[in-house]
Amino acid sequence: MPYFDAASSAPLHPVAREALLASLDEGWADPVRLYREGRRARLLLDAAREAAAEAVGCRPDELVFTPSGTQAVHSGISGALAGRRRAGRRLLHSAVEHSSVLHAAEAHEAAGGSRSEIAVDRTGRVAAADVAAALGPDAALVCLQSANHEVGTEQPVDEVAQRCRESGVPLLVDAAQSLPWGPVAGAWSVLTASAHKWGGPPGVGLLVVRKGTRFSPQGPLDERESGRAPGFGNIPAQVAAAASLRALRAAGEAGEAARLRGLVDRIRGRVPALVPDTEVVGDPVRRLPHLVTFSCLYADGEALLHELDRAGFSVSSGSSCTSSTLTPSHVLRAMGVLSEGNVRVSLPRGTRDADVDRFLEVLPRAVRAVRERLGVPAGAGAAGAKEAAGAGEAADAGGRTLDALGKRCPLPVIELAKVIGEVPVGATVTVLSDDEAARLDIPAWCAMREQEFVGEREAERGAAYVVRRRV
Repeated sequence: MPYFDAASSAPLHPVAREALLASLDEGWADPVRLYREGRRARLLLDAAREAAAEAVGCRPDELVFTPSGTQAVHSGISGALAGRRRAGRRLLHSAVEHSSVLHAAEAHEAAGGSRSEIAVDRTGRVAAADVAAALGPDAALVCLQSANHEVGTEQPVDEVAQRCRESGVPLLVDAAQSLPWGPVAGAWSVLTASAHKWGGPPGVGLLVVRKGTRFSPQGPLDERESGRAPGFGNIPAQVAAAASLRALRAAGEAGEAARLRGLVDRIRGRVPALVPDTEVVGDPVRRLPHLVTFSCLYADGEALLHELDRAGFSVSSGSSCTSSTLTPSHVLRAMGVLSEGNVRVSLPRGTRDADVDRFLEVLPRAVRAVRERLGVPAGAGAAGAKEAAGAGEAADAGGRTLDALGKRCPLPVIELAKVIGEVPVGATVTVLSDDEAARLDIPAWCAMREQEFVGEREAERGAAYVVRRRV
């Protein structure tokens, strides 16, 4: 069964497995003890630290192991903010950061700090000039991912780091997705990563604090890991994480990255031709080599994932339909792109061409099956369509009002597509919806179907979205 969700967690690297099993016999003792078993464990830990530091491009004494990538982010943000408390209490981050950054920002705000969110363009990329403009005398820390977890867009870390250095503000980089493919360039101050993203075992994160960065670890401290990750660490897992990262560097990323980029280019190019009404999102060039995300109109994300799973493919989604909150991914929302029927494909190393070709064969059938179950007519939304309107439709002076209250993605858009051809060119359809995804998906539908999105206004329940028929 092809596993196409490496961005969530990569399969365990063979070197990681070997190192983990080998170090279980030697790395079980407390590395701060001076007896023989403790010294052996300490040697393993020091060797792992040196290997990881070499792969990251930092000094060994700048790197500590944490219980997870999320813990590394939280410790990195809290420690950097505490070290800068005299300079200011404002945290800056992009609108598409990983949830661990957003949760840390919420905690900082709840504790009396402030934060500024930096917008991204439609590809999910920030502009270094926007970061520079947001910096000010009260800026304490900037957080920026090296590459986005959901759409793969790479961020201008080097340029942003230079702007931050000129302003004297440290930059924390979440390198979880990009570190498997190479070191992060630029004069960043703090870096975090997660071993299970590159084929190391879960439960190991990296926190790097460069010399000269003001940093004050928060919470109860002890003598381990410079006080930045207190507690007895999982040395066998840390050894395995470092060994697998070193193995990736030794093998060279360029060849496999180029091969996977070619496979992803195949998916990016063929999916819109194979599946009508599909939008490929993210930067087409400045992106991770193994990741592609696309969204399918008139498709339920959860149903689509189940359909692909039955066909033998493991993928993920940022659709609101796959979330208990019924709100679309904050990344897709910040980008302003279609969220319904969203599929993220992230290829692990060693993915075969034949598996990608089979996925491209299976995908159109999966989307068609989901759309048919939802009652999507052929050519939905085409001008002149005469399909019957859904329940709740009513005439008004501006055209028609479509009551889609209580209906979740992608039903409001499907019903809009059914009725748009029933109003004259120039007339409007007003969609009443209390589904948060409609705020993204109705304007996206208009752009894809060459209709005009007039705007949104408050309604007694939810919101009213006004669409004018153009074709």
